[in-house]
Amino acid sequence: MRLTLGFSPCPNDTFIFDALVNGAVDAEGLDLDVRLEDVQTLNEWALAGRLDVSKISYGVLPLVAREYAVLASGGALGLGVGPLLVARPGLGAFDPARMRVAIPGRNTTAHLLFSLAYPGAAHKQFMVFSEIERAVLSGAVDAGVIIHEGRFTYRAKGLERLMDLGEHWESRTRSPIPLGGIVARRTLGPEVLGKLERLVRASAEHALARRPLVTEYVRCHAQEMDEAVMRQHIDLYVNAFSVDLGEAGRRAVGTLLDVYRQVNPGAPALPGDLFV
Repeated sequence: MRLTLGFSPCPNDTFIFDALVNGAVDAEGLDLDVRLEDVQTLNEWALAGRLDVSKISYGVLPLVAREYAVLASGGALGLGVGPLLVARPGLGAFDPARMRVAIPGRNTTAHLLFSLAYPGAAHKQFMVFSEIERAVLSGAVDAGVIIHEGRFTYRAKGLERLMDLGEHWESRTRSPIPLGGIVARRTLGPEVLGKLERLVRASAEHALARRPLVTEYVRCHAQEMDEAVMRQHIDLYVNAFSVDLGEAGRRAVGTLLDVYRQVNPGAPALPGDLFV
C-alpha cells in the first residue's frame, strides 16, 4: 500500500522517522512517499486532506480531527519545550495592542500559546518560522515567536527573550506542552492505523537507542547545521512522549484542546475518539 507521509525537516522529525523511511525498520509492505515541509505548510495540507499521514501542530487538531486520528508515537510534547517571544535589545515591554509580532503560522501551537498569553494582540503577521528572526532583526516586526532551533540560537543572532510562552503555559495549566503530533487519515481503517502507530514507535525507539548519533539524514535537512545545535534540538524535543503519549500525554492534549475552545469560542465539537 502506497501512503503519503509528511513531516518537517527539523532534527526531531528527521531523527524520529529516519529508520522508517530509510529502511532500518521494516515498513511491513507500506510504500511511503515522503514530503518534507515546514509545519505550517503541513497544517494547511492537513486542512485540505492532502496527505495520508502527517506531522501537524496540535493547534490545528481541532480543525482536522474528524478526518485524521492521532498516533500515540512520533510527536513532540514535554516540559520546557515551548516557543519564545523575542525582540531586538531595547524594545522594552511588549505592548500587544500596538506592536507588530511575527507568528510561525496561524494554525500552529505557537500561535495558540501566544494567544493564551496575549489575547489582545492586534498586529500579528504570519510567516514561515525560519523567516521570523530575520524579520525581527530587520525591524519589519517588533517581536517574533520562535520555535525549533531558534530557541538555541537567538542570543547569538542578537535577540533577547521577552517571554517563554511554554513557561507561561505550564504555570497556567500545570500541563506539559503538546507541540506537534502525527495524524493519519481515519479512512485507512483500524488495521493500517495500528500498523502505522507500531512502525512510528519502532522508528523512534531505533533512533533513541542510538542516541547521541546524528545521522546524515538529519544533517542534510537541518536548518541549523551546527551539530551541537542539532543535538540540543533532538534532546529537547524527542523524549518518552515521542515513543508513546501515554495517559499523561493524552491528558495534555485534552488540556490544549480545552484552551483552544477558550481562545476560539464557538469552535465545533470534537469526535470522541481523537486517538488511534
